[in-house]
Amino acid sequence: MGAGIAGQVANAGIDVLLLDLPGNGDDVNAVAQRGLDRLQHPAAPGVMDSEALNRISIGNTRDDLHRVADCDWVAEAVVERLDVKHQLYRDLEVHLGDDAILSSNTSTIPIRLLTEGMADKRRERFAITHFFNPVRYMRLLELVRGEHTRDDVMKTLGNFCEQQLGKGVVDCADTPGFLANRVGCFAIQCALHEAVNCGLPPHEADAIFGRPMGIPKTGVFGLYDLIGIDLMSDVAKSLVGILPVHDAFHAVGSPLPEMVRMIANGQTGNKGGQGFYRKSETGNRQVFDFNTESYVDFNRPSIKVADEAEQQGINVLLDDTSDHGDYAWRVLSQTLAYAAELIPEVGNDPLAIDDAMKLGYNWIKGPFELIDEIGPARFAKRLEQEQRAVPPYLAQVAAAGEDSRCYRVQEASFQRQVWQSDKQLQWQNIDRGSGVGRLTEIRNTLQPAGRNPSASWYEYKDVAVVEFHTKANALDGDSMSIIADALDAVPERGLQGLVLHNDAQHFSCGVNLTGVRSFYQRGDWTGLDEFLNHFQQTCLRMARANFPVVAAPVGMSLGGGFEVVLHAQQVIAHANSVTGLVEAMVGLVPSGGGCKEALYRWKEKLGAADNDLGEAAWKAFMNIGTGKTCSSPQLATEQAMLRESDTYLMNRDRLLDSAVALVHQGKVIHHNRPDLQMPGRDSFAKMNDWLNNARAAKKITEHDSVVGRAVATVVSGGDIDPGTVWTEQDLFDAERRVFLELAQTDATQERINSMLDFGQTVRN
Repeated sequence: MGAGIAGQVANAGIDVLLLDLPGNGDDVNAVAQRGLDRLQHPAAPGVMDSEALNRISIGNTRDDLHRVADCDWVAEAVVERLDVKHQLYRDLEVHLGDDAILSSNTSTIPIRLLTEGMADKRRERFAITHFFNPVRYMRLLELVRGEHTRDDVMKTLGNFCEQQLGKGVVDCADTPGFLANRVGCFAIQCALHEAVNCGLPPHEADAIFGRPMGIPKTGVFGLYDLIGIDLMSDVAKSLVGILPVHDAFHAVGSPLPEMVRMIANGQTGNKGGQGFYRKSETGNRQVFDFNTESYVDFNRPSIKVADEAEQQGINVLLDDTSDHGDYAWRVLSQTLAYAAELIPEVGNDPLAIDDAMKLGYNWIKGPFELIDEIGPARFAKRLEQEQRAVPPYLAQVAAAGEDSRCYRVQEASFQRQVWQSDKQLQWQNIDRGSGVGRLTEIRNTLQPAGRNPSASWYEYKDVAVVEFHTKANALDGDSMSIIADALDAVPERGLQGLVLHNDAQHFSCGVNLTGVRSFYQRGDWTGLDEFLNHFQQTCLRMARANFPVVAAPVGMSLGGGFEVVLHAQQVIAHANSVTGLVEAMVGLVPSGGGCKEALYRWKEKLGAADNDLGEAAWKAFMNIGTGKTCSSPQLATEQAMLRESDTYLMNRDRLLDSAVALVHQGKVIHHNRPDLQMPGRDSFAKMNDWLNNARAAKKITEHDSVVGRAVATVVSGGDIDPGTVWTEQDLFDAERRVFLELAQTDATQERINSMLDFGQTVRN
């Protein structure tokens, strides 16, 4: 955790000193170095690029504690033992500057205990800054003040963490577990115990306690495996030790007997190679069977009500009378009632709890937003029918009857009901502050100017804002039609420009493969070509519009989703944006202008002459053929996926207003796309040689080479004379031609079917 905090501060452009315990071997800084090494893990790098890594210097707490004298903020993240923390604070006090801020990354030790024995001047500059792991990617920061903490210290920490570290800062009372872990761990433990009570195997429980509830797809058993069954058990045990005896957590806090035996057997999750899930020696996916305490093969469960709930909302699950619906109700009802019961113990504002769960646990909706979706009166009535207590906050909200809500729109303001000291509720506006805006909240005050099942667009501050809203924001013809509609409307309505943005986990994970499959299953190649052409021409209109078009992507922008970004005139991305053209993984090539843009952008980046595109074509061939992705805007710029003029922000909640501000500047950027003198057959032959050699060395599969040859055909021009002139439209046509050829092969269809049906990539 300490290394993660150091990495994020370095990402913000600040020099950092990372201290850890002294090592026992020759390298006294080995422990800190291991933390630094973890920041470079390719699967989830804690630093955005090498420059950030270079901002971190390391040392140890025995030899280098004096170096904190130069630090403005010391963030302690040592073991959760009060005696260890107190000793460290005493050692630090000798070196800390008078104006330095000291904070602790803890969620189990009250701040009043942490500050025992501190001088008053240090108590005034002490707070709890509770980050979530991995620090770079988890948005939540819980900020807790002590009795003596000064207002200016809290303001400084809050502003720095929000604006420069990109965190969603939630002010918390000094109560056990604060907000996110208090509710989140209860939900996880409840889902775990109720799955056993309902007799559901882990993979079926995870299919319910996942996307259908607006919770990450790992579910509960998958999350246990990801974090570590032993570690999660310790977290639950720590909460049991600090929560009041009357707290409902105690009923679900104990580990399952089977889990105790699993931990003893080393079945601790992903880190141990097996937990609730594992892969067999033959590569089959297996799941833990609670009845036999052994592993059995399984396929992704097909649960109709889960699929319907993901599309239509949580009430589909709660109305279901099957075992799956019963499980959903048991978990949701207990979790939501628990969250409501915490008001006013942990605070008087439901917004803080909802923010904590969305930012700290990646829930799509917070507990009180889910209560609104169910209907507070309906929810309270069902609790009463089951002779269960209705929490006071929920009872007050539900008293308004069928129209009751925790949130509402009033006079163009989005409001929530806040608990007052007299035990009454008061509507208060949600004000995120200057420059901060979440489209999920703002759109409540707007009417969509255009909408279909895949996307919507709104008028916001004289700008057309397009939002995708399919599963993973996969793009289809309806998605592109909304973009086209918004492009038409900008001049018609006198708007200033267009912004593409959403608040979902990912901007867009690509073209809807289910739609592609439906075309080839019908043999409708004309229809597929028309879809691709519509996609291309819509992207081209974005690039050539006579008004600003800005993309503000978050999360993943992959495949077709990234092709949309590539055709925006300007990009302002979130710092954690992941970009890439990954179509090759499913046996296809980018055909919304991705191959075209890769070639043009590498030409620009390399400064290549019009008649010397060989190197640019090679770079495009390698990136597209290997499905290369970049985990930060800096890396994307290095790989010609973003331009030097494109920008990024650390806080995704500032993207929308910043993108709108860019539009208001009125700067129209028509990136010139001149005709190209294609490198032709010599370059194409070089690419073919590479593919043949890689195939012979078994570095790629047979169909990889087929897909790679298709990519080579587009970016080099294929078997044509060097210097043959191609227009932008020629490149578009070549993309569609090879896409259609690949889509008709059995091998590509096998890849697509496997991805859609089993979520697995096939190497054939």
